[in-house]
Amino acid sequence: MARDDRPHVVILGGGFGGLYAARALEHEPVRVTLIDRKNHHLFQPLLYQVATAALNPSDIAAPLRGILRRSGTEVLLAEATAIDPEKKRVLLTDGEIDYDYLIVATGATHSYFGHDEWARYAPGLKTLDDALEIRRRVLLAFEAAEREPNPAHRRELLTFVIVGAGATGVEMAGALAEIAREALVRDFHHIDPATTRVVLVEGVNKVLPPYPDPLSREAAEELQSLGVEVRIGAKVTSVDEHGVIVNGNERIAAHTVIWAAGVAASPLAKSLGVPLDRAGRVSVTPFLTVPGHDDIFVVGDLARIESDGELVPGVAPAAMQMGVQAAKNVLHQVHGAPMMPFTYWDRGTFAVIGRGAAVGVAFRRFQLKGSLAWLAWLCIHLLFLIGFRNKIVVLVNWAYSYLADRRAVRLITGASGPVLEPEHAQRAEGLLAAPPEGTEPERATVHAPV
Repeated sequence: MARDDRPHVVILGGGFGGLYAARALEHEPVRVTLIDRKNHHLFQPLLYQVATAALNPSDIAAPLRGILRRSGTEVLLAEATAIDPEKKRVLLTDGEIDYDYLIVATGATHSYFGHDEWARYAPGLKTLDDALEIRRRVLLAFEAAEREPNPAHRRELLTFVIVGAGATGVEMAGALAEIAREALVRDFHHIDPATTRVVLVEGVNKVLPPYPDPLSREAAEELQSLGVEVRIGAKVTSVDEHGVIVNGNERIAAHTVIWAAGVAASPLAKSLGVPLDRAGRVSVTPFLTVPGHDDIFVVGDLARIESDGELVPGVAPAAMQMGVQAAKNVLHQVHGAPMMPFTYWDRGTFAVIGRGAAVGVAFRRFQLKGSLAWLAWLCIHLLFLIGFRNKIVVLVNWAYSYLADRRAVRLITGASGPVLEPEHAQRAEGLLAAPPEGTEPERATVHAPV
């Protein structure tokens, strides 16, 4: 085999930053290798739709090899454990790979603010596995409540706490309220899903903290109209199998807790040997390079950089633009041209609150809310979904959910174990006894606390 003397560009991560960098290097005089521990690209902004049974995993994910098959990019399924900048080498769990230029786009993970033990009780939402686990827990909670004879335990099963009122938390809270009050309301005989308690807990004094105050208030009011209990200025100080403790002394009993409160940058950044901020991000140069290493670029959630005097947010559009600019600066170096600084073009940020309702800021100036914001959000997300099939399937599923008030993907997957605790199972038998012929089954109504 002939030796390939083209400069070797290694990209770590197949998310938005890594994928858009690889695409920008198509048909250029470089050899590109993309490495990811998953074999698919994931459209993370719609993960909550998988977690709340509106979309299938395949609707928002696509195989990396399929996406890049015409680009000439080599795709490797592997996990990077460290970077050796001096030897220009990436260490993998099962080997190593050399590079001439490196683009690090490994993103971020959950942050429990020093309480990693909370993770088993309060899963976050970063991967398809996370989304499927949350969906499993949510649907199992309704199934267990249907068989639970104890009113207090039933109330705990029908209480869902979301920690963190950023975009993910707001979207999850609105979607859970809609599931309970619309999609599931006719599916059970012994409980009334409409009495489900959804509690959104936020440590600061507003929901959607980065948004302007009018939109934050609009979002809170819209959530409350859906039946969500919005608790601002409420800091979670403990999480366990029976719920959360707020502000050190108030317990909210809940069988299901979802974590949307914080993120931490990929730990891979520590191996670069450069200063990191409190979230573990690399303070990159204006050219997206690591200080002292013009051959290493960091993009997406792992990069800390300002544009026009403002910190670039950790959102998908920013990662896409960083990936493209990093690729261009690699090519500038290959061709002996000066690199160009990164400038973020903020097209807008949106958060969906419920069916047909959203809030958002477009182009940093225009504040949108209600159905107009929702339509803008819909168009933007469809535009950036990878693959024609994905766009059509997602649009059809959204239309079905919107028109029929139903959730199409209410499947419980994975090992579920016993639905009821053993001590409650026997007592549940009397509750679930078949009613006499010709009579309606009694509905066990659970009243949410006021």
